[in-house]
Amino acid sequence: MAVTVKVDVYSYGILLLELICCRKNFEEDVEDDASMILSDWACDCYESGKVKCLVENDDEAMMEIKMVEKYVMVALWCIQEDPSLRPTMKKVMLMLEGSVKVSAPPLPNSFISSV
Repeated sequence: MAVTVKVDVYSYGILLLELICCRKNFEEDVEDDASMILSDWACDCYESGKVKCLVENDDEAMMEIKMVEKYVMVALWCIQEDPSLRPTMKKVMLMLEGSVKVSAPPLPNSFISSV
């Protein structure tokens, strides 16, 4: 895969998730295997309406959960599997600043629907 602007957007999305959750994208030493890969876990938490699980040990983040949810949504837009669905960095900045509404990101296709 060639290095493109969309690859940079993906990397920014991973970095944003790492900052939100105060952990690396890959953690071997976690209690639950489902949370080993941060990007997958964040998507699962968002999909099931449990974004609070991503920041449950951060009291400040829990008090600003609406902002956390917005940032998670921006990150999920950035890490879309299909590069054409990823926003530009300009749009990412506008979403983070609140100048542009952040719509719900597309959820990944389940294995069954892709067969």
